Amino acid sequence: MTAASLPPRRRPARAGLWTALRLLVGLALLAALAYFMWTPGDWPTRLFAWVLLTILADECAGWFGYTGLALGALAFFAPSAPPEQWTLIVPLVGGALFALLLLKHSGGPFVLPFAAVIFAGALYATGRFGLKIDPALTLPANAGFQRSAVVPMLLGVGFSFVRQLIGNAMRFAARRRERAAAAPVVVVDPVVPASAPGAQIPEVVAAAPAGETMPVAPAAAVPAPQETAGPVLAKSEAVLDLSKPEPGKPELGTAERGTADLNTEAGTPVPTRPGQ
Repeated sequence: MTAASLPPRRRPARAGLWTALRLLVGLALLAALAYFMWTPGDWPTRLFAWVLLTILADECAGWFGYTGLALGALAFFAPSAPPEQWTLIVPLVGGALFALLLLKHSGGPFVLPFAAVIFAGALYATGRFGLKIDPALTLPANAGFQRSAVVPMLLGVGFSFVRQLIGNAMRFAARRRERAAAAPVVVVDPVVPASAPGAQIPEVVAAAPAGETMPVAPAAAVPAPQETAGPVLAKSEAVLDLSKPEPGKPELGTAERGTADLNTEAGTPVPTRPGQ
């Protein structure tokens, strides 16, 4: 269940819980980094923990990353003396790590490969051309130093890349669900009278709770009432049966035949032609 699918009352509570969890994880990572910087240890372990925990702490909030970057200097204030190489590691790795954090905060997940290239390129370039500048600068060319700095950087940047991709996908899906929920639930076309020429009865479309539409029976057109000037006769009363005469009246056609016979008998005989 995502934040978009939660009721409105539960969304602020979920957002507050997520913020508190991020703060707790960030503080825990900074505490672990401070432990590695304060306690005695060899420089490869300290370098690995410094780079990895700083990038992971930056995922919780931006100021966690810069705080972790500053904690690299905590080794100089530890009760035990820091390793002799640490005086060179802090400015060199700290500068590359600061550039990585700046570029990481400037864009989305697709700027992370460029940030990784800048970090690794700065270290490899120092190891390649550092001896030409200072022959005593042998630490950047050490394979152990490069591995202790580049491997945790790749782990932290890879985690950040996957997390940002998943977060973007979840936000995109949440926006799609919000747009679908904001769509009109019921769409009804106006009823067209059935007596109109070429009229078609529209369908009523209702949206299901899950966002799927289901067809509903078409709306029946109700004909408008017509006013009449007088009483309306039923069909059985309006149609006259002419085959049955009314009682006391002669059949239709009998009087006409009797009158025709009398006129024939009283009339003048019709002359005939010869030969008939």
